[in-house]
Amino acid sequence: QVQLVESGGGLVQAGGSLSVSCAASGFSFGTYDMAWYRRAPGQEREMVASISRSGGSTTYADSVKGRFTVSRDNGKKTMYLQMNSLKVEDTAVYYCNRASPVKYMWGQGTQVTVFS
Repeated sequence: QVQLVESGGGLVQAGGSLSVSCAASGFSFGTYDMAWYRRAPGQEREMVASISRSGGSTTYADSVKGRFTVSRDNGKKTMYLQMNSLKVEDTAVYYCNRASPVKYMWGQGTQVTVFS
């Protein structure tokens, strides 16, 4: 069964840091480019970071560039998002999926709430 499970979200003060994880199962994780997405209240889901299958190439949305770092461990079938210098506007539910997202692979996401 194909599954992506996000974890690690929480409540953090602006300026703080948080790391979220995405555990994959049921497919060949290491053969796909992957990405982190987020949906803020009342907004569309947006991609915030992507990483190539080898982990050697990453891209970031302008809004998080320089603050967020995406990484992956193909042996553990896990992707990570390290978020530093968090802002209130980073508050959202964070999801992982393939870089070309597959509808049935959306998980429950993990809530990140940044307060001032």
